[in-house]
Order: sequence, then C-alpha cells, then structure tokens
Amino acid sequence: MTTTTMPMLESYPAEINVDRGRLAAAIDALIACAEACTACADACLSESSVAELTKCIRTDLDCADICGATARVLSRHTAYDADISRALLEACAVACKACGDECWSHANMHEHCRICAEACRACETACRDLLATIG
Repeated sequence: MTTTTMPMLESYPAEINVDRGRLAAAIDALIACAEACTACADACLSESSVAELTKCIRTDLDCADICGATARVLSRHTAYDADISRALLEACAVACKACGDECWSHANMHEHCRICAEACRACETACRDLLATIG
C-alpha cells in the first residue's frame, strides 16, 4: 500500500525528534485501524444480532476516534510536545487492546470483527513501538 505519510515526513523542513520510520508506521497503522474500526461498527449495525454487538460497536467507535485524533496529532511537528504524543499513544494502545479483544471475541462469527481485531493488534504494536522511541 502506498501512502503519503513517509514522503510528507521526509519533506518536513525542520528537525523531527522522533524516528521517522517508526512515526510513519504508527501513523499508517492508526489510519488503517480507524478505518477498520469504523467499517466494523457499521457492519455490526447490519448484523441480525446487533443487540449482542453493542459493546463491540462502542469499542469500535471509541478506538476509531482515538486513532484518528492520534494520527492527526502525530502528523504535526511544529512546536511538538512529547508529553502529549506519549499520552495519546498510550491511550491509543489501550483502546486498540480493548477493541481488538472485543472484536476477537466475535471473530469466529463475523469476518469484519476478525479483520478489525487484526488491525487493532497491529496498531497497538505500532503505538507501543513508537512509544519506546519517545521514552
């Protein structure tokens, strides 16, 4: 998949105090996770067992919002604040873990939940990898 994330980071005219490769990977994972969670919530709403998927829908939507906000903040570098980035990445990792666990519990019945769980796991890993470089 081709994204504009790395070319945008490479074109940034000032110094970025974070590993650009890990930053790009995290931003791409965040965007992919937000999309998967949004699509999963929508698919859950179309299932005949929608009432049983209330928690899944809620965690999907929470995770999508947190991932989207985190991706946007990480894409900005002027007057960068590492404390804010760390807090968002930690919140995102927690949201991705919760959503991934919830979706995985439905994965044997709903393919969209399986796909979403995998996106959440990948995003959680990318967030934790980037956190390790920020300190």
